[in-house]
Amino acid sequence: MTESLFSPLSLRETTVPNRVMVSPMCQYSTNDGVATEWHRVHLGSRAVGGAGIVMTEATAVEARGRITPHDLGIWSEEHAEALKPITEFVRSQGSVPAIQLAHAGRKASKTRPWDGSEPLSPDEAGWETVAPSPDPYPYEDEPPAQRAMTAEDVEDVTQAFVDAAKRADEAGFEIAEVHAAHGYLLHEFLSPVTNDRDDEYGGSFENRTRLVREVTAAVREVWPDDKPVFVRISATDWLPDRESWDLDQSVELAPQLAEAGADLVDVSAGGIHPDQQIPNSGPGYQIPYAEAIKENTGIAVGAVGGITEAEQADQLIRNDRADLAIVGREHLRDPYFTLHAAQELGVDVELPVQYRRGFDLD
Repeated sequence: MTESLFSPLSLRETTVPNRVMVSPMCQYSTNDGVATEWHRVHLGSRAVGGAGIVMTEATAVEARGRITPHDLGIWSEEHAEALKPITEFVRSQGSVPAIQLAHAGRKASKTRPWDGSEPLSPDEAGWETVAPSPDPYPYEDEPPAQRAMTAEDVEDVTQAFVDAAKRADEAGFEIAEVHAAHGYLLHEFLSPVTNDRDDEYGGSFENRTRLVREVTAAVREVWPDDKPVFVRISATDWLPDRESWDLDQSVELAPQLAEAGADLVDVSAGGIHPDQQIPNSGPGYQIPYAEAIKENTGIAVGAVGGITEAEQADQLIRNDRADLAIVGREHLRDPYFTLHAAQELGVDVELPVQYRRGFDLD
């Protein structure tokens, strides 16, 4: 039987009601990392809108791992408690609550996008960033203070992911995603553009991939056996003219992530360096990366990037190019994307009783 956008997806003991996932999208709207009513309404609306998986934005596993001072966090019990009402509501609407566990690495300590995404100085409450190597992100302005991570730092960050996963489970999340994409810390270890270490975490492919494999395995060890673990990767750095992370290495890494305990690889791209050369940004422009990983490994994948139409998302699943359609910006424009997609595709889905009169059911 051919799967479609509205076929359930079973991963371990978790059943996702359809193949639409809300992509992690930073809201930069917290006070010291604690979720607010904005997050409850933002994420809750997408659950009401029918998405099978509703995933939080990048959620910092420690304070220095925030992109901005306004990022969502889960480095304390207070953070976990603030997330509980959100997971409860998302689940009550039939969606699966998911969390992306993240560390920004050298891309931390800057202002929000609408404030310019500029590096924060110590006078502006900026902080020292950590990364595989001492070279900072090449901002136009003076970057924050940065240092290369020591062996102890590596252990501390791994433990921070573990502790965050435990809190996320207690907060009621059913899927944990390890963020290893978009130029943030774990991606920085993967890419030779940002990793010039000469220890067991640098140099060879095996060494550069070691930390993401260790973090994935560590999260898997503390995450309940019946709940899935995802890993988001950038399939390519989009830097063809220099030694960098590319699709061939992503295809090689994916089975190792599965061996470490990942149930699905969430395939995005780019973010490591401002010189990246995006080949195009049209509809579905990143889908071929997910398709290549799935085709060459047989591992479940999610595809993201320019998915805006119901038929487009449905064909992505029907043609076995991916197992999940991960929808980002379209969910900002339309919180009810999934319900509208069902209408367009002629699929009967359960509607919130409060909204039925708005969907021309008579």
